[in-house]
Amino acid sequence: MAELGEPVPFSLYIYEPNKGAPIFFTIAYAITTAFHVWQCHRYNAWRLIGLHPLCGLMFTVGYGMRIWGSHNFLYKDDDITPLIMFIVSQCLIYICPSCLVHHRQLTHHTRYSSPLLELANYHILGRIFSYVPHCSPFPPGKVLALFGGLMLVVEALNALGVSLSANPSSGSTQQSIGRNMTIAAITMQLIIILAFVSLALIFYRRCQNIHVHSRSVKTMLTTLYMSMALIFARCVYRLVEHTGHTHKDLDDLESLRQLNPLFRFEVFFYIFEATLMLVNSIVWNVWHPGRFLPQHDHVYLGPDGTEVVGEKNEDNRPTWAKITNIVTFGIMYRRKALRQQFQELAERPSTVDR
Repeated sequence: MAELGEPVPFSLYIYEPNKGAPIFFTIAYAITTAFHVWQCHRYNAWRLIGLHPLCGLMFTVGYGMRIWGSHNFLYKDDDITPLIMFIVSQCLIYICPSCLVHHRQLTHHTRYSSPLLELANYHILGRIFSYVPHCSPFPPGKVLALFGGLMLVVEALNALGVSLSANPSSGSTQQSIGRNMTIAAITMQLIIILAFVSLALIFYRRCQNIHVHSRSVKTMLTTLYMSMALIFARCVYRLVEHTGHTHKDLDDLESLRQLNPLFRFEVFFYIFEATLMLVNSIVWNVWHPGRFLPQHDHVYLGPDGTEVVGEKNEDNRPTWAKITNIVTFGIMYRRKALRQQFQELAERPSTVDR
């Protein structure tokens, strides 16, 4: 057993990974994912929060593969199976990492956040806005497109930065530019999260000003704050992780010792990655949106505080347009039809207590 924090030559993880932790997190994620699947079925909330069961499944499989990796963690020239398992596991856990091995050099750029979980939060905030449309500071149907578009910019910047800094044939100047672009992407992500929370606070303040007191809205907003705080902490962890030495030469023990401590000590990964995202999943189990928000977005609160069933907005887009809308984070091929009552409600102030 290697000393805590002491790098292990040719270890894909830098250290000798703990064998018990991945078992615990595999079981924990499997349980919370099972609850998400049941809750989505129970409340017919697949469209509302269906990304959480998907992410939970990815985490479960990712940590399950890490169990195998904890026993097979050494890089081998004649057997690429440990490397493949390592990369797939990291991809599932980090959602979108980039790994490159070249002549026993591993440049490993992990993702700084979870885009799918953030996308789920953007979608839920849009649904909250559509539930109280006359208090919405932003068109409900455009929340996902706005933040999804910003996410695409961040993802593109991060991908370009990773491609430059992860290429062993690139010069030191290009690699430095790549690392700076990655840090810039992480910083932008933090700013987007702060903007998201600010928009939610403006909405809540408007509800307070016109005395719309909805337990459902307050609960969902509080849950969103908790979720974004967890993701924000994870982003900060990734930002700090990338500010130090990140180039990994698996057969150079002295170089490995100079790595950022966040790379060399596995405990940081399990605290700021595995635990934070597990808590995030459990939070949405406890305060599941299906319990607090209507199944259909044409049900909303009127200015007098009573629930109104408006005209259902049918989605008549072709299947390819719906798929394109999803993969572009809601930017392209959005539904153009917006409920006229949203505009009318937005123009009608109310001081009626609910």
